[in-house]
Amino acid sequence: MSSAQVYFIRHGETAWSLTRQHTGRTDIALTTHGESEARELLPRLAHIEFSKVLVSPRLRARQTCALAGLGQQSEIEPDLAEWDFGDYEGLLSAEIRKTRPDWDAWRDGSPGGDTPTDVSNRLDRLIARLNTMHGNIALFSHGQLGASLAARWIGLPVSDGRHFMLHTASVSILCKDASVPNLGVIGQWNNAPVVKE
Repeated sequence: MSSAQVYFIRHGETAWSLTRQHTGRTDIALTTHGESEARELLPRLAHIEFSKVLVSPRLRARQTCALAGLGQQSEIEPDLAEWDFGDYEGLLSAEIRKTRPDWDAWRDGSPGGDTPTDVSNRLDRLIARLNTMHGNIALFSHGQLGASLAARWIGLPVSDGRHFMLHTASVSILCKDASVPNLGVIGQWNNAPVVKE
């Protein structure tokens, strides 16, 4: 059984996270505010010794990791990439619902992109690897992916990720219940920084 404690860190603000556009594969950089949020992670994470630091291949996650002081020890992990929104990339939910009124990303996925089953399979593969690790593990990734990971970590379907809000540059902790072997629990959720500009 793993003795890992998983720190999930969402990337800092981007122009599209600010406007709530669906951002999957687009390699968008952090805003100035997002860079400040990421730098605020440095003192919050500096006292933790990480045995492994994994980061999404997307620029916004890699920038956040670097500004948080963990870029040198990080490894790219493709399974941490955000949901692929396919034909809906860059659009707002309201824009999508003009032509598809009942659309729900969590239930339907996106044409030309990921389905919830795709994401669930990817996260189950990631969780299986995390369950072989020990120590503190840092994961730098994305909002919808992180919410989906939390759902799968505790045995819920990916669609239940809709209930797990994640602010930019927030830190969450996924771990195991010491008294119940293999029971995934959420030790901390959505602890967001206070950024002084």
